[in-house]
Amino acid sequence: MPSFPARLSLTVAILTLPLAACDREAPEEAQQQGELAGAKAGLAGELDRSSAGELMPATIVVDPDGNELNLAALQGQPVLLNLWATWCAPCVVEMPMLDELAGEYGDALRVVTVSQDRRGAEKVVPFFAKQDFQHLQPWMDATSSLDFEISGGVLPATVLYDASGQEVWRVVGEYDWSSADARVAIAEAVE
Repeated sequence: MPSFPARLSLTVAILTLPLAACDREAPEEAQQQGELAGAKAGLAGELDRSSAGELMPATIVVDPDGNELNLAALQGQPVLLNLWATWCAPCVVEMPMLDELAGEYGDALRVVTVSQDRRGAEKVVPFFAKQDFQHLQPWMDATSSLDFEISGGVLPATVLYDASGQEVWRVVGEYDWSSADARVAIAEAVE
């Protein structure tokens, strides 16, 4: 039987794991994790290069009007693909930062945010209206499978693809997209 300190360490590790990300099995209410009042402190995701070189998935996403976008057809410019959901508190914290990022980079980087909400437009449209994003478009994963393909169902998940559609790095869990470190990482694909 493990000693008390070992059990305590294991318990703490298990309890703090949800602080970094949301899982797919969560209810569609915002998961209460960390200090979420717009605070950027504690956004501690790390760049993962283990899948570098993989091609962007040939997945079709849709907007609320039914327009389709084949992600694999976005080759020709760098793409920052973010998978999120309205019920995922870290995702909600990241979205305004991603909107600012999209405005800052303009045509040099396409920021594509794809909702994994099971109820699609019913949840996404009011969220976008309330947030009044200036640069993001409300794309949705009609199959709700892209997050499993990219991050094993953990949200948020963000992948940077270069102009040839090859992965540069990914972040699973929350990340401070307003940081200087984010700009340095993005510069790997944006010239």
